[in-house]
Amino acid sequence: MSAWKALAALADLEGVEVAADVALAQNTTYRIGGPADLMVTAHTYAGLVRALRVLAVEGVPWVVMGRGSNILAADEGYRGCVLKLGREFQKMSVDGNLISAGSAVMLTKLVNESLSRQLSGLESCAGIPGSVGGAVSMDAGSRHHWIGSVVRDVVTYRVGAGMQRYLGPEIEWGYRWCSIPSNEIILEATFELVPSTKEAIANEMNRRMARRRATQPMGKPCCGSVFKNPGDRSVGALLDACELKGYRVGGAAVSDKHANFVVNEGHASAMDVVMVMQHMHDEVKDRYGIDLTPEVKFLGFGN
Repeated sequence: MSAWKALAALADLEGVEVAADVALAQNTTYRIGGPADLMVTAHTYAGLVRALRVLAVEGVPWVVMGRGSNILAADEGYRGCVLKLGREFQKMSVDGNLISAGSAVMLTKLVNESLSRQLSGLESCAGIPGSVGGAVSMDAGSRHHWIGSVVRDVVTYRVGAGMQRYLGPEIEWGYRWCSIPSNEIILEATFELVPSTKEAIANEMNRRMARRRATQPMGKPCCGSVFKNPGDRSVGALLDACELKGYRVGGAAVSDKHANFVVNEGHASAMDVVMVMQHMHDEVKDRYGIDLTPEVKFLGFGN
């Protein structure tokens, strides 16, 4: 792998911005993580394709990152390239009850656009951070309502094969998961919504936002839920029963508001978070025999 050769080649590409040794702590909602060797922002489709070719030639591994709202980056950083999508992928268009949004559009912007257009279907995403691409790939939403239910189609890029298009019903949607291949980059999604009134949509959004404010830590760096619900069981209830709220290692602590949130209380390291999560996992395993699965994505561990 030659990150430095890649840096030199990427610097000459049109529609691409590149930087070296970029702190991941500045690019994740956890505010944790060492430097990535490279960070590339592709502002155009052509720039994205060219950048991926350079990375392939130089043997540099890469990962796509949106807003970093579901990522725990290693203290040592990431030995590869963090790829972000820029201007061309931050656009939205509306056609009747259809809203098309680039994968780099903030989810909050998409939700607000649906409200202003009096289109219902995205209320369950109110208050969720992150980008459209991340929301689609993780089938974001509440416990009983997910974004996948209103996806009409998704456009992706597959290295060596170009653009791919998936109709919403062709995609298998699951809890914090969808069947879009993990080696494809989501470029755009179109959402088929239902006309409603602004008052009805706003009331439902406000109800969901109020619940999130009441039950989730606000204002402290975190990544949302750290473990997936096991089947029909609530992981928050399981952790509550284990009396884990307030448990901490270093600067990382289980939130006093929601036991499935691990917050950065200030200067937490990635290993602090990992050690807290390990304790949470072990306590639930010992008490209930349930092997919790992380919902947070780990970046840079073991590379």
